[in-house]
Amino acid sequence: MLSGKGDFDSVVVGSGPNGLAAAITLARHGLKVAVCEKNKFVGGGVRSAELTLPGFIHDTGSAIYPMFIASPFFSALPLKDYGLQWIYPPASLAHPFDDGTAVLLESSFQTTGSTLGNDARAYYKLVKPLADSFRKLSYDLLGTMRALRHPLITAKFGLNALKSADSLINNNFEGTRAKGFLAGLAAHSVIPLGMLPSAAIGIVLCAAGHAVGWPIPCGGAGSISASLRKYFESLGGTIITGKMIISPSDLPYARSILFDTSPDQLVKIYADKLPSNYCKAVKRYQYGPGIFKIDWALSGPIPWKAKECLRAGTVHLGNGSAEIARAELDAWQGRIAERPFVILAQPSLFDQTRAPDGKHTAWAYCHVPNGCNIDMTGCIEKQVERFAPGFPELIMARSISTPLSLQQENPNLVGGDIVGGAQTLKQLFCRPACKIVPYSVPLDGVYLCSSSTPPGAGVHGMCGFHAAQTCLRSI
Repeated sequence: MLSGKGDFDSVVVGSGPNGLAAAITLARHGLKVAVCEKNKFVGGGVRSAELTLPGFIHDTGSAIYPMFIASPFFSALPLKDYGLQWIYPPASLAHPFDDGTAVLLESSFQTTGSTLGNDARAYYKLVKPLADSFRKLSYDLLGTMRALRHPLITAKFGLNALKSADSLINNNFEGTRAKGFLAGLAAHSVIPLGMLPSAAIGIVLCAAGHAVGWPIPCGGAGSISASLRKYFESLGGTIITGKMIISPSDLPYARSILFDTSPDQLVKIYADKLPSNYCKAVKRYQYGPGIFKIDWALSGPIPWKAKECLRAGTVHLGNGSAEIARAELDAWQGRIAERPFVILAQPSLFDQTRAPDGKHTAWAYCHVPNGCNIDMTGCIEKQVERFAPGFPELIMARSISTPLSLQQENPNLVGGDIVGGAQTLKQLFCRPACKIVPYSVPLDGVYLCSSSTPPGAGVHGMCGFHAAQTCLRSI
C-alpha cells in the first residue's frame, strides 16, 4: 500500500461503470480508495428509477448489456454474490420490416439464418468465425491494442471491421433483409454508415448475440451499479455521494486521482495547471450526435405486426438499410431525420419486477444533432406505430430526455453524446488526444478513465480497468 499522509491512496471522480471498475481494480491491489460522486446515487447512466408512474421501473440510461458479459473484467467479478442476476430473452434483437416480418438475432445461427433468406450462407461465413472465437476476440478488442493475445483472430476481424458499414453490407449481401438488419446493428456506432469504421460495432454486436447474448439485469440497470458498489465496499472502498468536484481543493487528499468524466470537465478542474497543448487537444476532441430518449409506462405489451418481436429484448426500427443510413447521416450533419432510426428496449416482457401485473415499460431513442433541442416524441412514436399499429393507445405516461437534459444530469454526455466522443477511425485510438498512454494526463498522479479513452463506448468497464492499471504501474 502507498504510504503518505491523507485519507486515501486513490480517489476516483465519478461512479459510472468505468469509475467503479477503476476503483475496484485499485482496491483489489490493497489500496485505500474513495469514489466521489456528485449525485446522491451511483452508476452514472447505469441506473433505474420510477420515471413515469409508481411501480414502473425504468432504466435511465443503458438497458441491454452484451458488452458487460463480454468484458474480461466485469465477467470475472463475483457479482452474483452481490445480488446481480441476468435474464436472457429468447432473442437478443428483432428487426421488423414494413411487410410484417422480422429478422431475429438468436444464439442459433440456423434460427437467425432462417430469417435472412438467400443471404443466410453469406451471413454465416461473415459472422460465425467471430462468434466462435468471441471470448478471445473480446480480450484484444477491449485491450490496449499494444499487446494482442490473439493477433490472427483480431487481424481477421479487422479486415471487415475497418470498413464502412455500407461497404460491408453491399459487398456481402444481396437481399434487403440482411442489409437492413446489419445496418441497424452498425448504427450503434453513431457515425454515418458510409464512414470508416462503422462496420466494426455492427459486427461485434452481431457476434455477441450469438456468443454471449444481449441480457438484461433483473430489477433494472440499477442492480448492476448496486452490485458493483457492494463489491467495492466489501474490498474496503468508500463511496462519497453528493460531492461535486469543481477544483482540486474539493478533492480528498490522495496520491492519485482518476476521472470518470469527459475530458473537458477534467480540463476545467485543472485549467491553470495543465499544459496548453493538452488543453488544445481536448478542445479539438470531437463529440458525435446526441440522443432523444423516451420512457413509457404501457397498459400492455407493444402490439408488433411481426409477433416474433415479442421474443426480443431489443427492437431496431428503421426498415431497410437506405432509410437507416439516411437517418444516421442526417444526425451527423445537423439535420432532423423525418424517419429516425429507433432503438427500443422492452425489458418488462422478460422481467416482471419492472411493472405492475399486466403492465409494461419500454424505452426508445433516436440519434439527433449534438445539443439538439427539438422534440422528437412524435417522430419516435410514429416509427413505433409504423411497426406496431395501436401503440399510442397503450401509453399511460411518458418521460422525455433531451440531449441537453441528459447532459445536465450527467455532464459526461456532452450534447447528449452517449459514447464519450465520436467513434471515428482517428478517435478509436486517439481518445481524447494522441498519446502513447491515453489514460495519463500531463499532471503527476492524474488519470482519465472514462469512455473518452480506449476502448471507448460500451458498458464493459475496460477504460477504468486500463486507467487503474496505468496508475498502478506508476506506484
